[in-house]
Amino acid sequence: MTSHAYPAIGDHALLGDLRTCALVAGDGTVDWFCPGRFDAPSVFGALVDAEHGGAFRVWANGAVSSAQAYIPDTAVVVTRFTSPDGAVGEVVDFLVPDESGADEGQTRLFRIVRGVEGTMRFSVFCRPQFEYGLPQAAAVLELEQRGAEYGAVFRSRQSALTLFSTVPLIADDDAVVTRIDLAAGEAAVFLVAACAGPTPSEWIQHLGHEAERSLAETLAFWLSWVARSGYRGRWPEAVHRSAITLKLLTHAPTGAIVAGASASTNTSLSEEIDGHRDWDCRRSWIRDGSFSARALLDLGYRDEAEAFARWVTGRLAEGPAAGGEPMCSVYGVDGSSSGQAQLDVYGAFLYSLSSTEHLRSPEGQAAVGKMLDWLVENWRRPDEGFWKTRGERRDFIYSRLMCWAAFEYGLRLAPTHENAGMWAVMAHAAADEIRAKGWDEKQGAYVRSFGDQALDASLLMMPVVGFTSSEDPRWHSTLRAIGVGGVGEAGFDFCSLLFHMAVAGSGDVQRARQWFSEFLGRAGSTGLFGGEMANEGEQLGGFPQALTHLGVIWAAMALDAELDRAGSGVRG
Repeated sequence: MTSHAYPAIGDHALLGDLRTCALVAGDGTVDWFCPGRFDAPSVFGALVDAEHGGAFRVWANGAVSSAQAYIPDTAVVVTRFTSPDGAVGEVVDFLVPDESGADEGQTRLFRIVRGVEGTMRFSVFCRPQFEYGLPQAAAVLELEQRGAEYGAVFRSRQSALTLFSTVPLIADDDAVVTRIDLAAGEAAVFLVAACAGPTPSEWIQHLGHEAERSLAETLAFWLSWVARSGYRGRWPEAVHRSAITLKLLTHAPTGAIVAGASASTNTSLSEEIDGHRDWDCRRSWIRDGSFSARALLDLGYRDEAEAFARWVTGRLAEGPAAGGEPMCSVYGVDGSSSGQAQLDVYGAFLYSLSSTEHLRSPEGQAAVGKMLDWLVENWRRPDEGFWKTRGERRDFIYSRLMCWAAFEYGLRLAPTHENAGMWAVMAHAAADEIRAKGWDEKQGAYVRSFGDQALDASLLMMPVVGFTSSEDPRWHSTLRAIGVGGVGEAGFDFCSLLFHMAVAGSGDVQRARQWFSEFLGRAGSTGLFGGEMANEGEQLGGFPQALTHLGVIWAAMALDAELDRAGSGVRG
């Protein structure tokens, strides 16, 4: 529940350096930051524990209003404060991106505080909390000064964080504070630098100049990256913000793509208000990562897709998971495995990455064979399905669908494999089973699992992977039933977007366009989405969520195609 201590989940901007990320609230608070790696312990975690989580706050004093926005087509965010007397100041926040692929890299979080009009007083408060605020990880604070630069080193037993500043810093127990008056054209710079060991970061000389140089470098990086996009459709702002978000959730040293940025006391924000459904979004879910890579590939970003494909096949080469499967459903960015039994990951991966060069290489072909040969013997196993159910495993139709997709796209990738004939037999068997056991004649719809009457919005993936077409009467009937029954437990965003795509594909493209535009209008304050929306439009779940943002890209491209066909009188 939102309170004065906790900004709304959607009232945040995402920063990142392609190794980790930070979240900045609309009031100028960095309330989520895990230096070095997405799944590292947080040092600023007030997002989930306002009292003990740690935070870096910069705010304008007095009765001021604030507004937050990205510099267009970048991951640099500006929080602007305006006072009743017309004074204006702003905070420019960014992490410096590094695509070098080196395993070790120093995380650098810059905060440039500027006077824009009149004179504005800012207050600054910085208190990191190591190891999620555990008492034994309490920090020891040391202040330093060298010439015109100031520094504060926060040390724990195993790590350290250094705050550099162009203005004097004052110790306040285990925090540092300061106040600054900035007239128009004046600026103060703060830099948070993290290192792996207890040795503080090297001293930064000429911090103001370094900040402006790094800002220019960061802006140039993102503008150049977005310029490579092949998207020329009707929603460039939403598509490119989603693409940047997926890029920010990419771990450059490995190619892994994590499912989301934020975390809670058990490592993800709740999918319900006052709810208990929490998942670790800071790891790479193979399904979500594969779909993310496909969305980037659809926009022309082949390097990211190839890197993800290499990373996944590298996990297969390490040997089977604890349950004997060739691939887990969830991995850390370092390759550590975990997760439930989810058979859909094979179809998600092979569908999404089937056009990559890597999967046609000897290593890739070996991975395809390993996946499908195992799946031949195991695709009929019950699993947890799309929704990662924590109860009894079931014969989910969605899982059967994605097993079909695995065989179908695997055959396209490796048609001359010695076992290709068996894969073809299994593809036909899976399709027959879906049509025979997944169809409920009474409802006139495909249902969630064998012997079930519940509908399942995850089956909106059927036309996406090519199992059915817009001309199929069964599909039209299923789509109508899902539309009447709703598409998610609290408005699951990805399924809502799949529904927009399906409605457009069925011929009602103008209605789909209206729904999609309304959906985009419910984005968070900086254009980002969590995994779900409450009825009032409040963002829920890990924030931002890769699955939703890739869905925005898919939906925009699908609606563009349908609108183009409708405009030319062509239906396909």
